[in-house]
Amino acid sequence: MVVTQRRRQHVDAVLDRFFGIAKTRASTIGPRYVTLWETLEKNSAGGKRFRPSMVLAAYEAFGGTDSETAAYVGAAFELLHTALIVHDDVIDRDFIRRGGPNVSGSYRDLAQTAGIPIPTAEHRGLSVAVIAGDLALFNAFRLLDRSGVAGVLRERLHEILDEAMFASAAGELLDVDFSLHPDPPSVDDIVDMERLKTAVYSFETPLQAGAVLAGADDAAVEALGSFGRNLGIAYQIVDDLLGVFGDEGDTGKSTLGDLREGKRTVLIAYAATTEQWAQIEPLFGDAGLDEQGAQRIRTLLESSGARRYAEALASDFANRAWEHLASASLPDSVRAEFRGFVSTVLERAK
Repeated sequence: MVVTQRRRQHVDAVLDRFFGIAKTRASTIGPRYVTLWETLEKNSAGGKRFRPSMVLAAYEAFGGTDSETAAYVGAAFELLHTALIVHDDVIDRDFIRRGGPNVSGSYRDLAQTAGIPIPTAEHRGLSVAVIAGDLALFNAFRLLDRSGVAGVLRERLHEILDEAMFASAAGELLDVDFSLHPDPPSVDDIVDMERLKTAVYSFETPLQAGAVLAGADDAAVEALGSFGRNLGIAYQIVDDLLGVFGDEGDTGKSTLGDLREGKRTVLIAYAATTEQWAQIEPLFGDAGLDEQGAQRIRTLLESSGARRYAEALASDFANRAWEHLASASLPDSVRAEFRGFVSTVLERAK
């Protein structure tokens, strides 16, 4: 699967119309509300449009031809993604996203410019981000309705989007709970959290939505969803590997952030069961961790076998994804669309 320019343009056009209408409506209330919508729009731009591309790829692979309707469904998943990352940044007290200020950061900066002290300015930024995330979340469902689908099909798509949100909230809760307990969670606990928090809404349900919209039967929808679920877990494990061992120039992601934050991943869950953990634990989660300390952790993760284990687990889930993609319930056109994507996920870790 490739994120084609054509698919992205369809989704961008839908989102441009959506934000245009919202800003016009907000202008009847006041300029501050318009600014909020402009900030939310800015934070929804610049992404890869990965989730809507999954919707459109599945839709077209099953023979769908109404690109406009599919783009609206895809845009609904993109707006859901925007809502989730805005709220996730609030939970993590992050003020930067994609190299620039996120919603929280934008409003924190506005407050500081007005002379408000940092603690109060940060609270204002986080508060506005909650409001912005709520708007994005609610309007994800509105975009489904604006797609023009009706009847049973509309109900099924609503159920799929609802499942995406329901699962992600459960995964976020698990992630928050992990930070409250001194003992590291198990590998199985981490995998379950990553499935719920990310794989369901980023892979499984967008694929199912595209298939349902195209009229695929239940067996095909289930098989494609299982493919997405397992591939999504593999993708997240690889993403966590890159967060520690990746090339910042290639990924655009710091290899210090996750270690400083104390992010619970498969790498860490496995390492916590080894003798090297006694040396890793004092460094892990240190906000002042420098590159020398980070390199020490990386060396210990290597010697403990944690990196090798995580890479093997990612490959295992990718293989499970491939088995579901090979299901007799899926047409060859679907396999042709997504076959290369399995390899692409694993290649990211090399």
